[in-house]
Amino acid sequence: MKKLNFIIILIGIAILSRLIPHPPNFTPITAIALFSTIHFKNKILTYLIPIIGLFISDLILGLSMVNLFVYLSFIAITFIGFKFQKINNYSILLSSTTFFIVSNLGVWILGYPKTIEGFILCYYMALPFFVYTIMGDLFYSYAMKYSLKYVLSRKIVKAN
Repeated sequence: MKKLNFIIILIGIAILSRLIPHPPNFTPITAIALFSTIHFKNKILTYLIPIIGLFISDLILGLSMVNLFVYLSFIAITFIGFKFQKINNYSILLSSTTFFIVSNLGVWILGYPKTIEGFILCYYMALPFFVYTIMGDLFYSYAMKYSLKYVLSRKIVKAN
């Protein structure tokens, strides 16, 4: 399979996963970001793959200032992927936590009182979403990792 086709498929999966009904934050975007850092050499493209998927789906779902914090979190997650160069519990959980901290910082700045109480309330209210984020990131990251191993072991597609 050509890399361009694969990139288009990844972006399509990212878009579709956000448009179909799903639990909050239970999407493969983090998995795509981590997976891309391992399998693509072009660093700029690797940073863009999750952002393009997010942006196109946000054009349909709606744009807000919080989206900037979400995009920043995925830039950070891609950086994490480059540092670890593997998908494991640590890289996934660090990515989930990064998304939680950065995206909710935006929610706090844009929608809560700028007090310590407002800050604590914002993150407290986000905890149920964090659980879905972790579950989705673990599920999709390992699904992508082991699906590729299976496909390569069956010689369905060639590695690079």
